Amino acid sequence: MTDHRPAFALGAWSARQLANVERALKRWVAPPEPVPAPAGLGDAMRYAVLDGGKRLRPLLVMAACEAVDGSPAAAIRVACAVELIHAYSLVHDDMPCMDNDILRRGKPTVHVKFGEAQALLAGDALQALAFELLTPDDGSVDAATQAALCRMLAQAAGYQGMAGGQAIDLASVGKALSSEQLHDMHRLKTGALLQASVMMGAVCGRLTPAAQNALRDYGAAVGLAFQVVDDILDVTADSATLGKTAGKDAAQDKPTFVSLMGLPASRNYAQELLSQAHHSLKASELKHTDALSALADMLVNRRT
Repeated sequence: MTDHRPAFALGAWSARQLANVERALKRWVAPPEPVPAPAGLGDAMRYAVLDGGKRLRPLLVMAACEAVDGSPAAAIRVACAVELIHAYSLVHDDMPCMDNDILRRGKPTVHVKFGEAQALLAGDALQALAFELLTPDDGSVDAATQAALCRMLAQAAGYQGMAGGQAIDLASVGKALSSEQLHDMHRLKTGALLQASVMMGAVCGRLTPAAQNALRDYGAAVGLAFQVVDDILDVTADSATLGKTAGKDAAQDKPTFVSLMGLPASRNYAQELLSQAHHSLKASELKHTDALSALADMLVNRRT
């Protein structure tokens, strides 16, 4: 039987979702009124979050919520919360004590613009604000869902996730990692928050245990694929295209999928992970996964 459904328009769908996310971020991230954050802290927070970035994590949240017919009101809070955690991690990772980078999202990094102390505080404040957004007192998100969301985000951001992966990354400079070690590092550093974005979006609705497992597998595949492609772009794209410093992994002697596997094999591996992601979506038996499917294609085949 021929499928006569129109092709999914990712661009139009993303534009609608991103407009909602941007409005919410501008409303919630240290607004100048009625009570501004003290001593210019709000300026640094807003600089770190607004007007830049792919917003992939919020899009994954919204797509997963759509797949399970979830609550848009809850999902927009989750989308902003995961973006704030991502932004805080970038602020801290770019600092001289970490990766010492000067360019992010096509503009000077936060510590270059505002100083190291203000950047550190801005990251701290963004992390705290993420959990505040997940715990509204207006009845829009029930208490049990709030608790589940906070737990999932904390695990993805902490030592079992992003922070743990960054610790491994810093300890691995100049060392040759095995394939298993490299996968473990990126499963934590990059993959955990991407996977959590999918699963937290799904928590905004109802799904069967089988669908939950399938979405978890999808999130793991796209999370790893994103990092593989990031490693590829680090050696194939320039800084102007990426909006961040190109070639820094090699310059800092960091282990990457390209350094371990080579460029052709890394590209093939990204496509294998994409196939795994699509297989997981089919296994979920959810009806509204077009956005999740298109996002997987986009993130693997991107050029920036």
